[in-house]
Amino acid sequence: MADGTVMHSETIVPVILSGGTGTRLWPVSRKAYPKQFWPLVGLQTMLQETAGRAAGPGFAPPVVVANDEHRFIVAEQLRESGATGARILLEPVGRNSAPAITAAALLIAEADPDQVLWIMAADAAIADLPALQAALAIAAKAARDGFILTFGMHPSAPETGYGYIEQGTALAGHQGAFRIARFVEKPDAATAANLLADGRHFWNSGMFVATARTLLSEIERHAPAVARAVRVAFDARKPDLDFIRLDAAGFSAAPDISIDYAIAEKTDLAAVVPAALGWSDVGSWAAIWDVADKDARGNATMGDAVIEDSDGCYVRSEGAVTAVLGLQDVVVVTTNDAVLVTHRSQTQNVKRVVERLKRDKRPEAEAHTRVYRPWGFYETLILGERFQVKRIVVLPGAKLSLQKHFHRAEHWVVVAGSALVTRDAEVHLIRENESLYLPLGCVHRMENPGKIPLTLIEVQSGSYLGEDDIVRFEDTYGRN
Repeated sequence: MADGTVMHSETIVPVILSGGTGTRLWPVSRKAYPKQFWPLVGLQTMLQETAGRAAGPGFAPPVVVANDEHRFIVAEQLRESGATGARILLEPVGRNSAPAITAAALLIAEADPDQVLWIMAADAAIADLPALQAALAIAAKAARDGFILTFGMHPSAPETGYGYIEQGTALAGHQGAFRIARFVEKPDAATAANLLADGRHFWNSGMFVATARTLLSEIERHAPAVARAVRVAFDARKPDLDFIRLDAAGFSAAPDISIDYAIAEKTDLAAVVPAALGWSDVGSWAAIWDVADKDARGNATMGDAVIEDSDGCYVRSEGAVTAVLGLQDVVVVTTNDAVLVTHRSQTQNVKRVVERLKRDKRPEAEAHTRVYRPWGFYETLILGERFQVKRIVVLPGAKLSLQKHFHRAEHWVVVAGSALVTRDAEVHLIRENESLYLPLGCVHRMENPGKIPLTLIEVQSGSYLGEDDIVRFEDTYGRN
């Protein structure tokens, strides 16, 4: 403007944190494909639902902070949901929420430091969207006046799995917002019952609303080591296809600390908007049962599941029919390679099973039989001594890397679509019911030139069949 006044955007930038692993939701949620990428309470994945509730009038395209290994999953799920213009920041290592939020704030502040950020996890459920919009309007107004807002969820039970916020005095000029008197760590059962009864304590939703300027100022004040390390990583960032890759050395130097410990519990700018949003962090199978649709006997199912003469059960199948008979308050979850059976009261302890599997070096601890890649996915069908059978699905227009193996040969049989295959100096077009042999050591590549997904069966044979027996010469997705 002529008088030098800067006009700040009235839109809100959603900042979606997608770095969790969700071990309490094993065997569905695993490190290689965690809970935010699964449809847990609806038809869309948790990431897609989160992006969807932060889209439309009043919202700018989101900034998503994600693990490097999940980058193509994030991009594809956002594309499928119709989200456009998203910026995806890649964490080279996990350093908790404070460094992730700092990186997002630095990115947004480049264009407008007074832009309002709505920071949220990618894996929470919210049922009452009108109530959410009303609470967000209160929070955004206070954020523009320099406060850091969080949402306090009205507790419906003496929950021991959540932290709590104690409501303080009213925030002057902002009806519906209050100073935060204190944060309470996850309590024991007796303490949680007292907090529920007094009416002044709320579940800590982990969502925050503040301007980039306020966040960066408070991080520099209360967590200077985080500010320094992330600034180094951000200044040395590099574009990588559709992603923004933070510098590994700089980001690794950042302390591993949550935004709660870094600034929320220290700042004098913290305020809370109490709200009843139908919120859940869906952090356990019991929490999913809480928000799921149930039959007259309190049972909830998803997938190919059958329940007879049972009460209060949650049964989910990702494959084989799963039947429960004559049980009460149990959780049964079936995937292609694992089955979990537990009492609903024990679902917070599922991570102990994952820890046991890790100690035993079981692959089921972290990966599924289906493994997603930027070009599609593969899944192991049979694993034997010196041979392995996989199903490979390649998306239209996608291609695998140009590569070779030192320890295995491969035989590809196309069962749907067509494959354009490079084998050393030769190029072959392989159609349905046709096959090609790839001898050990040959340089090869496969791509899908068609308009439908390419599906093929791969038979591997050799002395070593590990995924690390790959030498890449060229890769569309920068994995050389």
